[in-house]
Amino acid sequence: MINTPNFEEAKDLIKKQRPLNKKIIVIAQTPEFNRKILEYGKFDTLLSVENSAKKSSLRQLDSGLNEVLAKIALKNNISIGINLLELKKLEKKEKAERLTKIRQNMDICEKTHTKISLLNYHNKKNALSFLLSLGLSSKKAKKVLE
Repeated sequence: MINTPNFEEAKDLIKKQRPLNKKIIVIAQTPEFNRKILEYGKFDTLLSVENSAKKSSLRQLDSGLNEVLAKIALKNNISIGINLLELKKLEKKEKAERLTKIRQNMDICEKTHTKISLLNYHNKKNALSFLLSLGLSSKKAKKVLE
């Protein structure tokens, strides 16, 4: 897992981990960092995009992902990751806000055919129920858990 706000440092860490043949996960930071790292590619998952989003206004929800970023992720074969362990640790209000952002990101990913990945789930059946309750189609939800 790569967790650094510096783009050049993240690139170096990706280059070091690439030969190890492990799944490379980059934790989302600022919107500018996310755009640069998605355009760079060469990793597997961008995790917690909804976490890095700036404050949402009354009429607009900023989930940290838009169609342009989703299409770049699709082009570079990068999945958008959701960390359930991080989600479980949140307070009720924060959890509700995060879930609405995740749902919006899922809609964007489904529209652009970008892959979604779920991390840190213990039970496959519960994870499937979670995805279905957020509005993901059953076909796509089963594909996420493969």
